[in-house]
Amino acid sequence: MDRRERIGNEEEEFKLAFGAAQSNIWTALPGIIQSFNAVAMTCTVQPSVSGTVRAQDGTFSSINLPILLDCPVFFPSGGGCTLTFPVKAGDECLVVFASRCIDAWWQLGGVQGQAEFRMHNLSDGFALPGVRSQPRVLSGVSTASVQLRSDDGVAFMDINPATHQMTLTAPNVAINGNVAITGTLSNNGKAVGSTHTHGGVQTGGGTTGAPT
Repeated sequence: MDRRERIGNEEEEFKLAFGAAQSNIWTALPGIIQSFNAVAMTCTVQPSVSGTVRAQDGTFSSINLPILLDCPVFFPSGGGCTLTFPVKAGDECLVVFASRCIDAWWQLGGVQGQAEFRMHNLSDGFALPGVRSQPRVLSGVSTASVQLRSDDGVAFMDINPATHQMTLTAPNVAINGNVAITGTLSNNGKAVGSTHTHGGVQTGGGTTGAPT
């Protein structure tokens, strides 16, 4: 039995009852993704903060919260464009719980009624990948620019707001499609096409020699 239950004080009893009610209100929790459904854009998540239960003798113990199923995954998007990530099992995330049942909205979109009258429930979570615990923090995070990068930092796109320069760094870069360049194309600081010459120029149907 909780010590406050033995006091007989109405204020303490109210605090106890209010705390019990709060324990059933879910707002947000860190979690670990167990699986990702790329077709449905949902994932299963193990909350990474355990729950607490009290036995009849008044002792407390920790238990894992249940696996959260069919959590819609948040990818930044708007205006017909979306930034996606290859979500994997083991990725950490933040699960935000809706204040009302999202079942009908998730299945049909638009404005829908509530399929069930539950509130702040573990069944209504949205997964936001990217939240990291200290053992999984990124190294070499830029404090001066925006980057889209691999976790190991080997490949990244960097935009510096101070210099207005965008830098693309990767062991290999593949471009599929036509390329149009307005401005100067440089190779190791030298403008391509501005200094090289062709030998063996012939009139008519002949061909030129290799550039020098």
